[in-house]
Amino acid sequence: MNPQELRYTAEHEWVRVSGEIAEVGITDYAQEALGDIVYVSLPAVGETVSAGDACGEVESTKSVSDLYAPCTGVVTEINDSLDISPQIINEAPYQDGWLFRVRLTDPSQTADLLSAEQYEDQTRA
Repeated sequence: MNPQELRYTAEHEWVRVSGEIAEVGITDYAQEALGDIVYVSLPAVGETVSAGDACGEVESTKSVSDLYAPCTGVVTEINDSLDISPQIINEAPYQDGWLFRVRLTDPSQTADLLSAEQYEDQTRA
């Protein structure tokens, strides 16, 4: 079950908004489909990411998948612990497995993202 307070993308990213900061990760559904995650390439702190654009990669024992920015803004922080232990994403995708944080250019843009219920409908199909 996906946390109700988060917003989601069709590409399987989640967003937790706190003021003008959005924390971004991949969903439990995505990490399960990928399998054991062995490497993560994230955008650099200070880099501007644009909603819908590829901004990194998640590599697993099965495949390499693009990571898409769910919203537009400037990266303020990345989860450095993933350099050493990328499997944290498999273990706790909604907690310690977050990927990066973005200062939103327009906080209202997250209203366009999927609710937990909409995302669950999409992944159930």
